[in-house]
Amino acid sequence: MDYKVIIAPRAISDLRDIVLYVSPDRPEAAKRLGYALIEKTKALAAFPRLGGIVREFADKSIRQLVLPPYRIIYRIDDAARVVGVARYWHGAQAGLSTTELDERA
Repeated sequence: MDYKVIIAPRAISDLRDIVLYVSPDRPEAAKRLGYALIEKTKALAAFPRLGGIVREFADKSIRQLVLPPYRIIYRIDDAARVVGVARYWHGAQAGLSTTELDERA
């Protein structure tokens, strides 16, 4: 049985910001990027451990998928069978902190 994937409001805002940042110069590329990030996220329903452990944290339930240069940061709750997507994060941004992940999806 698949996990339920829930995208936190902050992650939705990140996704919107990414697409809006790219779209003025390259609207079609922005659209493709947005869809690619969503498709990669959908894979977590069947494969929640698809991504690697996030090196900034000592918590094995916090993982990431990478679609360069973006990181999809998520948390696995095995008991509830839920994957909570916390952030879509550009690799050039400053490192993540636990406060960035506190909002539950």
